[in-house]
Amino acid sequence: MSGQNGASRRYPERPLLGVGAVVFHAGKVLLIQRGTEPLKGWWTVPGGLVEVGERLEAAVRREALEETGLRVKPVAVAALFQRIAPDMAGRTEFHHVIVDFLCELEDGAVRAASDVAQAGWFTPEESRQLQMAPGTAGVLESALALRARRAAQREEA
Repeated sequence: MSGQNGASRRYPERPLLGVGAVVFHAGKVLLIQRGTEPLKGWWTVPGGLVEVGERLEAAVRREALEETGLRVKPVAVAALFQRIAPDMAGRTEFHHVIVDFLCELEDGAVRAASDVAQAGWFTPEESRQLQMAPGTAGVLESALALRARRAAQREEA
């Protein structure tokens, strides 16, 4: 995640706005393993913080490219997600509001970059074997349902 430095992400004064890219290709979903806190080592969709003055769609394109080397096109909001993580004393250590976009793959070869430990394409069965960040499975389900609705609408047209 680019944007603000790590110190200002912990114990924020207000929730931080982020985006996520849900990308399907050839029956697989793009996932990254986080290389930094919060949730270091957990798997989720590529994404990060929105920069001041940046449109959500531009942020999701930038984050996908920075983290995976892939160019994507956001086509619709798939999910709105909140991640609030308290510390051991109960204080809010991290608070993110994340807009996850269903995206189409434009081009590129997947590679882990930026603050990502690993990146790759996974079948639904393979993804269930990963240590997924809380909420990620629900975001993927919402994106799959949205994708199916969009396909059905195209067939009707």
